[in-house]
Amino acid sequence: MKSVKGTRDLLPRDTYLFQQLEQGALVHFARYGFREIRTPIFEETQLFLRGIGDETDIVSKEMYSFEDKGGRSITLRPELTAAVCRAVIQHQLVGPTDIVKLMYMGPMFRYERPQAGRYRQFYQLGVEVFGSDDPLIDVETIEALMSFIQPYGLPNLELIVNSVGDSTDRPAYLAYLREALDDVRDQLCNDCQTRMVRNVLRVLDCKNENCQSLFGELRPISDFLSHENRQHFEAVCNGLSQLGIPYRLNPKLVRGLDYYTKTAFELVSGDLGAQSAVMGGGRYDNLVQTLGGPATPAFGWAMGLDRMASLLAARGMEEKGPDLFLVFGERSWLDQALPWIVKLRHQGLEVTYDLRVGSFKSQMKRANRENARWTGIIGTAEWANGTVSMKHMATSEQTTLARENVAKFIEEQHA
Repeated sequence: MKSVKGTRDLLPRDTYLFQQLEQGALVHFARYGFREIRTPIFEETQLFLRGIGDETDIVSKEMYSFEDKGGRSITLRPELTAAVCRAVIQHQLVGPTDIVKLMYMGPMFRYERPQAGRYRQFYQLGVEVFGSDDPLIDVETIEALMSFIQPYGLPNLELIVNSVGDSTDRPAYLAYLREALDDVRDQLCNDCQTRMVRNVLRVLDCKNENCQSLFGELRPISDFLSHENRQHFEAVCNGLSQLGIPYRLNPKLVRGLDYYTKTAFELVSGDLGAQSAVMGGGRYDNLVQTLGGPATPAFGWAMGLDRMASLLAARGMEEKGPDLFLVFGERSWLDQALPWIVKLRHQGLEVTYDLRVGSFKSQMKRANRENARWTGIIGTAEWANGTVSMKHMATSEQTTLARENVAKFIEEQHA
């Protein structure tokens, strides 16, 4: 048997990259005041119908929905913003004067055509800020993202931003789009022809080259923004520039979800081919109210961990080996040394060995395969003297020391 189409097993070499991202995120975003929230894997289907929009591709084509034994329509979560908003409402997490910052990590599910970087079970890391429509929130939350990924040294990343307006100015732009595209309706792809009727703004997100060629002369949504929304977006752009964060304006960036208002942005990679978006997000000031809560402005983003991990792997980031691989001359010495090995582990070291205790040569090959940083060789002389010959695997430098000093030695070498 094999894994279901569109899913995959994350083997240890894969989970190492995920762990680096997840553990780093917990530390990094805590500095900004974010606290982790964990919601159920499945929710009532109605949550996503109301939250995401029933005309989006996610709801109309991609959701894993089923009827449970109680006759309720249940959906495996295709994204987490709507679920987090549901939790905020249910548990009354945001008061009238509160600003609440939440982060999440976990699996999502969408029935999409599997391809490189796209899976039917995929993983996201995301953050959400509730309680303020101040453009400073947009700027700070984007900066938190950029400073999180900066240490990984990923090339060819580009931040793309736009404003999609809101209910005060978007209707005029939608009317303009319908009128401007009416003459070329028959030349549009089937999806865009459907969007012309149901959600014309989404035509701008079409990846069909022929469709994109027809959009070249369209006026940008920025021409239709209200004075207030224009000021908000200018403040966001000025804030990013003030922090030295490069970005590119793209008036066709609308994102794939209906709940976005004002700021929308994506981070794309030139190294991912067709699926170039690493993450995306923006402002959704009406979503909490749409789901039955009080009027609560909000801003957030979600990052695809699968795509980030593939970028890290392409950069040569791989699972680190054990701190110490022990090589023994006799199997009986391994049995007698077990209490010492356990003590080393309790002192914080990752220690492994070859249980078979074959020849020195075979054990050293195993140490190389496991990418050990140090090899501790215990031959006849070392066993008799209570010492270990420590070999640094990268440089082949070697020194002998008492067993009780091994933990301190390795700690000092890697301080």
